[in-house]
Amino acid sequence: DVQLQASGGGLVQAGGSLRLSCAASGINIDDYAIGWFRQAPGKEREGVSCIMSKNGRTYYTDSAKGRFTISSDNAKKTVYLQMTSLKPEDTGVYYCAADQVSQILGLCPLETYGMDNWGAGTLVTVSS
Repeated sequence: DVQLQASGGGLVQAGGSLRLSCAASGINIDDYAIGWFRQAPGKEREGVSCIMSKNGRTYYTDSAKGRFTISSDNAKKTVYLQMTSLKPEDTGVYYCAADQVSQILGLCPLETYGMDNWGAGTLVTVSS
């Protein structure tokens, strides 16, 4: 049974930083593609970043490139998202998700339909 728990959200001023954590249980994170997604108020959920811990490959959407860094700690079964230079438009609920089939296929989806397992989100609010 895959369980994912995101944490680390909060209120931060524009230009500030936050580190989100996604704690996984019931799985070996090496066997999954794990991604971060976010949903702003009134908008659809969108991809932010994805990591394949087995080979270390990381992927980012354009909005995250250069500002966010995804990483993993296999021993802790935790995936992190370090966010810097935060902007008000980064505000939203951040979710982590995992998919095993994608990892097997060598894919790291940044689309919500590519992920089968979702955790509850953590709210990030960036004030201007």
